[in-house]
Amino acid sequence: MSRMRINVAALLAIIALAVVASQLVRAQSQPGSNQIPRAADGKPDFSGMWDNPKEPGAKGAATVFNRAKMAPFVPGGEALFYEPRTGDPRHDEPRAFCMPSGFPSAFLGPYPIQIIQTPQYLVMATEFMNVTRIIPLDGRPHKTDIEPTFYGEPVGRWEGDTLVIEAKNYKRWSLDDWYYQNPKEYRMHTEALRTVERLRRVDRETIAYEFTVDDPKIFTKPWSVDWVMTRHPEWEKTGLYEMVCNENNRCEGGNCRQ
Repeated sequence: MSRMRINVAALLAIIALAVVASQLVRAQSQPGSNQIPRAADGKPDFSGMWDNPKEPGAKGAATVFNRAKMAPFVPGGEALFYEPRTGDPRHDEPRAFCMPSGFPSAFLGPYPIQIIQTPQYLVMATEFMNVTRIIPLDGRPHKTDIEPTFYGEPVGRWEGDTLVIEAKNYKRWSLDDWYYQNPKEYRMHTEALRTVERLRRVDRETIAYEFTVDDPKIFTKPWSVDWVMTRHPEWEKTGLYEMVCNENNRCEGGNCRQ
C-alpha cells in the first residue's frame, strides 16, 4: 500500500511538471506574452527588428559615449583619444567621402538594426551604410594573422542566457560621433581596442545591452555603459531600407552640389 502511495505521488509530481512546462510553452507562443522567445536549441532568440542602443529612458540614440563613465587616461592616452582636425577633408569628414563609420560608431545612430540568429551565427545588420556583422557563436579564438579592420573581428559565446560578443583586430579609427558635436575634436580608439558586448533578452520587447571598451593604450582599465534595445515588429513589413552612400554623397569635402 505504501509503495502504491509513493508511485501515485511520483505520478502526480510528473503530471504537475508537465502542466507547468506546457503552460510555459503556451505562454511563449502567445503574442501578448512577455516570456523570452527561445530558438530551437533553447537559447534566447534575438531575431527581429530593433532600434539602436540607447540609455534606459532616453528618447534619442546613444550617438556618443558619456565621458563621465570612461576610465582615466594612461600617460599620453588623452593625446591619442582626442585627435584634432587637420584640414584634410578625408580626415575631418570621412563620412562625406563614404568612408566607413567604424564600430561601435556605426551602430549608435538613429537607424534600425535587424538581427538574424542561427545556432552557428548571429547576424546584426544596421540600416546605416548597410553595415553588417556576421558573428560566429562557437567561441573560436581570434585570428592572429589578419589585417586590422574598421569593424573588428567579432566572436560570440554563450554564458547561460547571456550572449557575449568579443571583438578585436581593429584599425585605429573614431570611437563615436563626438566630432559632430565638437568640430575641433575626434574621439579615437587605437588598434589595441577590444570591445565586449553582453546581450541579455529581458523580455519579448527588450534587450539589455552592456558595452565595454578596453583600450589599454588610452585608458587605465576597461569601462562599460548600459544600454537597451527595443523590438519593433511593425518594421518587419518594410525591413531595412537600402542606404547607398555614394548616391547620396553631394558634399564631398564640403563642396555641395545639386
